Amino acid sequence: MDRNSATGLFLISALLLVYLFFFSPKKSDEKAAGKTPAATTTAAKAPAATPAAATALAPEAPLDSAAGPARDVTLANENLTVTFSTRGGRVTAVRMKKYKTFFGQPLDLFDAKSARLDTKFRTLDGKTIRFSDLNFQAVPSQAGAASVLTFTAPVAGGSIVQTYSLPKTGFELKYDLRLLGLERAVAQEPLTFTFVDRVRQTEQDLKQNRNHTTINHYLATGDQGQLAEASEKPEEFKAGGSVKWAAHKHDFFVAGVIADQQPFAGGAFNSDMDPADSTFIKTLSTTLQFPVAEVEQGRGQYRFFFGPNSFNLLKSITPEFDRNVYLGFGPFRWVNRFLIIPVFHFLERFMSNYGVIIALLVLLIKLVTWPLTYKTYESQARMKVLKPEIDQLKAKHGDDATKVQQETMKLYQEFGVSPLSGCVPTLLTLPILFAMFQFFPNAIELRQQSFLWAKDLSSYDVFVKLPFYVKWYGDHVSMFTLMMTASTLLMTWQSNQTNTAMQGPMKTYSYLMPIIFLFVLNSFAAGLTWYYFVSNVITFAQQAITKSFVDDTKIRAQLDANKIKNKDKKPGGIQGRIAEAMKAAQERETQAKAQARKKS
Repeated sequence: MDRNSATGLFLISALLLVYLFFFSPKKSDEKAAGKTPAATTTAAKAPAATPAAATALAPEAPLDSAAGPARDVTLANENLTVTFSTRGGRVTAVRMKKYKTFFGQPLDLFDAKSARLDTKFRTLDGKTIRFSDLNFQAVPSQAGAASVLTFTAPVAGGSIVQTYSLPKTGFELKYDLRLLGLERAVAQEPLTFTFVDRVRQTEQDLKQNRNHTTINHYLATGDQGQLAEASEKPEEFKAGGSVKWAAHKHDFFVAGVIADQQPFAGGAFNSDMDPADSTFIKTLSTTLQFPVAEVEQGRGQYRFFFGPNSFNLLKSITPEFDRNVYLGFGPFRWVNRFLIIPVFHFLERFMSNYGVIIALLVLLIKLVTWPLTYKTYESQARMKVLKPEIDQLKAKHGDDATKVQQETMKLYQEFGVSPLSGCVPTLLTLPILFAMFQFFPNAIELRQQSFLWAKDLSSYDVFVKLPFYVKWYGDHVSMFTLMMTASTLLMTWQSNQTNTAMQGPMKTYSYLMPIIFLFVLNSFAAGLTWYYFVSNVITFAQQAITKSFVDDTKIRAQLDANKIKNKDKKPGGIQGRIAEAMKAAQERETQAKAQARKKS
């Protein structure tokens, strides 16, 4: 590893650490939680119960029992079991039939103890009518392949009619709301729909589960937004315009409300969390405004989505709904969307072992980026060939570092060598590097997919459970992270053995970064650290193959030819500007020394 390669490594490492610091979820404040770090880092068993008083929803008003006692009614298809209550004619529970929690329990997206949906409107005489105060009559029926449930309740001389339709397959629940015969009784202002959702822990890593839980929304103006995921303070947002959809994202699952025709007239979103609560890890609250004219005229048509947070599924639901799968920002999202995800799903068609799929994904990416790798290795070889000349410059100018740098840049210009050619090709692979940090923790395809000793490739692997907590590291040993670190250190050692230009602090630094990432990545998704271990192994093979194509004798002949060709050529471009800057710096240093001698 020469000086330029080390500079590239430094830039990549620094950028990666900055990216992780600013764009990855922040850890909870363990002291504020009033509990030991080990209690919040991981969940090796089902989360402990929290006292009911701390998590119970506010009690509801007494029910109007004119239609009899409230009862539950269910609709089900191959994917969902949706439970309704005649109290309010509303959804009270949703079970994902094909998924379970990390702890092996049935996965309820929410239930009557953790969530509440309700709607209200105001009459002209100032009275507030809440659906939850009414007991609706439920009438099930069938409409083609869909199961239909109609709720009706008399109120203020008219009636409220809510119709739910669940197709035979899929994750969407159609919802039609009508106010019949209430045109002269209802105030001409939007109806208010509320959804309070106390999210339970369903995944291994409590912190990731909490930090990936938020509310996303999409405005009619085309603006998409979300509440801060990892904030420990209450977060809120009030939409200044119409809203097309809102979604409660539970790490790997989504509970969304979508306007099919006219958008919601407005919306407000809130999230809050108690770090000490490991049962209800975050409370999400959404308020949406149903346009009263649409409801009165029978056009109050909406959809609920209760399903997995899968990119390919969500992009078919409604525009921008796939934003619930966080793939990074800007170019990193594009890399994931148009490169990583298509290749990943292509490989899924031929095999079901996701550890093997990840290894093949690495192989394909390495093949595509091989020209850049070759360019980097070739640059290292050129620096190695020029080492005798550089050593002579160091011996000639002694401790005058500025003069050595200036003459070195002049030497590079003479031989047609760019000092940036060793790191620029590597920097060009950064979008793929950063994209992976968002793909693996958010890919539901990897959820609960085991490989070797890892139980869940979307979370960290636990090879050894420690009986204590190590600050900055955690209370477990991730073997994939150890393998990645060991292979990186081996690559660094091998590089330093063959490139004697790496000396002093830079040589020490080359070993320091892998150790830092041992701590940083110990709690990252096992799929990610397995990816980088395989990447290192393939890089070993690439270097061995590339070395056979790079002949030091031919490189020396090419450099000598460049020297003759560039004999009378003036420095230009970036190299020229660097040379001029070094020359100016040397002149300033010389003037400063001269002035110092005069004063003395």
